[in-house]
Amino acid sequence: MHIETFRIFCDLADLRSFSKAAEKHLVSQSAISQQIAQLEVEHKCQLLNRRKRPLELTAEGELFYRAARDIVDRYEQLRSEMNTLKAAAHSRVNVGAIYSIGMHTLPDYLKRFMVKRPNVNVHVEYFSSEKIYELVLSGDLDIGLVAVPRRDKRLNVYEFEDEPLVLVCSSKHSLAGQSQIDIHKVQYERFIGFEPSVPTRAWIDGILQRYNITIRPAMEFDNIETVKKAVEINSGVSILPRTAILQELAAGTVKAIEFTDEQLVRPTGIITRRDKMLSSEARYLIELLRKKS
Repeated sequence: MHIETFRIFCDLADLRSFSKAAEKHLVSQSAISQQIAQLEVEHKCQLLNRRKRPLELTAEGELFYRAARDIVDRYEQLRSEMNTLKAAAHSRVNVGAIYSIGMHTLPDYLKRFMVKRPNVNVHVEYFSSEKIYELVLSGDLDIGLVAVPRRDKRLNVYEFEDEPLVLVCSSKHSLAGQSQIDIHKVQYERFIGFEPSVPTRAWIDGILQRYNITIRPAMEFDNIETVKKAVEINSGVSILPRTAILQELAAGTVKAIEFTDEQLVRPTGIITRRDKMLSSEARYLIELLRKKS
């Protein structure tokens, strides 16, 4: 019996769906079903009540789940600690950031870090928020930087920067001459937004709902760079962090318009695995990031 089998069973129990578990592990539903059936044969009991929708664990399944979850968590902790030892040996800090933070906010902090720790290799990669959570929890990343951080008992979550949100339009747009705007006017414009899987989408949706605004969606993308490109060619307007459009503002391809209603911001956060032993270099970088100055 392999750790991966335990992991699949735990995910199936959590998601209560063969299709969702198969999607998460990039395998077919049939493969998931076969592995669960093999577990039931080996232990001579039924672990799932397949007649229920969503799926339910039997009493034996609940017992197996608790033991499997403990095994998976202990194994992940072992991996995390082994990765920490390897990273410390090579004086390397692995950081994962969403693209907007990694490209536009993080560099100034890294410059200050390198002044104090010139021999440390800070390895930065850009991922989606969901991937960053996954890699931090697996121990493959020391530090994650995400927008609209979510709480998780397995994670330490620290506040990072609150990024001011502005209405962004092309320099050729009819609104380009304005310096301020009432947020309600957004509903009259073609709106370029993020896909539902992006945390910033839910945050902006919450702001619009608070003002009872229904937008006219024109396009949706899974990353901020594509949203900016669509705005630049005047396909619509968007609400974006000012820090993410500084290059475009300098080039004069877009305009940033402040809201008259209130100062809107997007929160960002620093995440680490709660039980991961971080190197002194990683701890210093976190300390630097949390100073925010």
